[in-house]
Amino acid sequence: MSGRLTDGEKGLLLKLARDTIDRYLADGSRIDLPKAEGLLAEKCGAFVTLHKRGHLRGCIGSMVGTMPLVETVREMAIAASTEDPRFHNVTPEEMEQIDIEISVLSPMQKVKDPSEIEVGQHGILMRQGMYQGVLLPQVATEWGWGREEFLEHTCEKAGLPIDAWKDPKTSIEIFQAEVFGERERERAK
Repeated sequence: MSGRLTDGEKGLLLKLARDTIDRYLADGSRIDLPKAEGLLAEKCGAFVTLHKRGHLRGCIGSMVGTMPLVETVREMAIAASTEDPRFHNVTPEEMEQIDIEISVLSPMQKVKDPSEIEVGQHGILMRQGMYQGVLLPQVATEWGWGREEFLEHTCEKAGLPIDAWKDPKTSIEIFQAEVFGERERERAK
């Protein structure tokens, strides 16, 4: 992403995610996309995370942008509510208890040395062979992890041994995320 989103753009994306989920759960259709200009038209990765009463309820994302941000958010909102294998599908009745958070990702950057990883600033994508796992920057902060714990948990998420990050065959990439959600916006009002 080439810049930071405005408050108006963040609000538009959060409304798009909520309206998308509501419509998709109601009748299986997709809402029309708003006109995308500027950053909203850029191709960048994004995750949509759903929380219900403070607990994770779904999270799906695309690491690399292949479509405009507005379209990525729409598609990831549907996926987070209906395709996260860790949870059953969200129901329309649950939606008033769901808080939506969006993470818009910067491009990936290969790490030569794990000391380059800044906890709270970087997310991690770890790959080795057919295994891969990703954790968003806010996860380490939410759990109070240091760098090594963050690396170990990313290995675990990838289905690798927790020390696989030390293996030269393991690829580690980092990214930053602009994270915003409905809860923060409500508190700011």
